[in-house]
Amino acid sequence: MKKFKGTGVAIVTPFKNDSSIDFPALGRVVNHVIKGQVNFIVAMGTTGEASTLTKDEKQAVISYVTEAVHNRVPLVIGIGGNNTQEIINSIRELDLAGVDGILSVAPYYNKPSQRGIFQHFKAISTCSPLPVIIYNVPGRTSVNITSDTCLELAHECENIVAVKEASGDLAQIMRIIKGKPENFLVISGDDMMTIPIISAGGSGVISVLANAYPAECSELVSLALKNNFKAAREIHFRFMESIELLFADGNPSGIKAFMSMMNLCQNNLRLPLVPVNKNVFSRIQKVVEDLK
Repeated sequence: MKKFKGTGVAIVTPFKNDSSIDFPALGRVVNHVIKGQVNFIVAMGTTGEASTLTKDEKQAVISYVTEAVHNRVPLVIGIGGNNTQEIINSIRELDLAGVDGILSVAPYYNKPSQRGIFQHFKAISTCSPLPVIIYNVPGRTSVNITSDTCLELAHECENIVAVKEASGDLAQIMRIIKGKPENFLVISGDDMMTIPIISAGGSGVISVLANAYPAECSELVSLALKNNFKAAREIHFRFMESIELLFADGNPSGIKAFMSMMNLCQNNLRLPLVPVNKNVFSRIQKVVEDLK
């Protein structure tokens, strides 16, 4: 699954002032990140505010992004939730022509056991015609996919090809890397953890920061994968404050503030999300100026 190695970017879904999807801005974002040499794109993830999109809007985003990408890089679509059958229905009903993989988050709110998590992803894997990347982000879901469960899925489900790991638990991530099948990928789900995870044997990142700075994120990952950690650290430390500000008042509120200052999209979100507060916005403005 080399197509999911390197720098992935979880793209935002731009909105107009009336909260409708801003498709021209979405096209600008796609072209911006591809120009920055990202290795693959993830649409309709957390950063894409997928939970606020209607079924029709989701299909419209998939169709538009697929056309905008035009096979220039692999495309992954987020299809996840806490209703296993509804996810399976979505995979069967959505037009996924031109899509290369599915990113599916651990089921949230229900708080399933590890056996429930295993059966959830096994069911998705069985019905999916595309490779599946499982997404572990306990800070959002209130449930952790343990290393044992992740490895069981990796070994038993042929088309579960990767995990996006955002637990922040390096020991857990290292256990997965140590025990995984050779072709199974461990992808950082946190820009701040990209270098440590790659140094332990991870394969890259699905980045938020790359929406704004794709070339720099791509270079950092490329250097780290070549074991040039000295040069990779220099880039990381240059953008460390930016990464902190991405989440200082919520994601994707932070990255949309960055992108609005770069004229990539408007600083609009859908409720219950709102733009960052004035203090964070001012700090982001200063960082953007300093990085020019």
